[in-house]
Amino acid sequence: MDEIEVPTEHLHEAINEKAEELSREKENRWTLFVAISTAIMAVLAALAALFAGHHSNEAVILQIKASDQWAYYQAKGIKAEIRNIETHENVGTRSSQATLLEAENIKTTAEKYEQQSEAHLKRHITLSSAVTFLQVAIAVSAISIITRRRFLWYGGMIVAGIGSVYFIIGLL
Repeated sequence: MDEIEVPTEHLHEAINEKAEELSREKENRWTLFVAISTAIMAVLAALAALFAGHHSNEAVILQIKASDQWAYYQAKGIKAEIRNIETHENVGTRSSQATLLEAENIKTTAEKYEQQSEAHLKRHITLSSAVTFLQVAIAVSAISIITRRRFLWYGGMIVAGIGSVYFIIGLL
């Protein structure tokens, strides 16, 4: 019996072409995932930077208000001392007690502003950390595209996850 020869060279080339086509499609899908994830990281970094700036501004404003209150507190105290010296009032008099009560209220307000300023500053620091981690993740993702190393992208996603956690904590 004679065996029929089938030319497999053509089939072999077709299989290789199809394999390369599938590989390019797979590579294109991966590139798309990296691009989309990097865009999401950029949006989160921009939002975190916006909120970090807001909390920084609020911290400064509240610290200025606290300083104003402390200056007012000191001025009230100095005026009360001068009045006591001029009028020879004793500390136990009604006007002296009213001045002390008013000074205590001013002091409480100043301390409240300081506490609020510190809270805003802590949120600013947390959100700034989020921005840093997200920017590093964006850079690592860009390097993964250039070098075609998927493990870098996975590492970038982990760093982005850490940045996202800081972002969420900063918002809460």
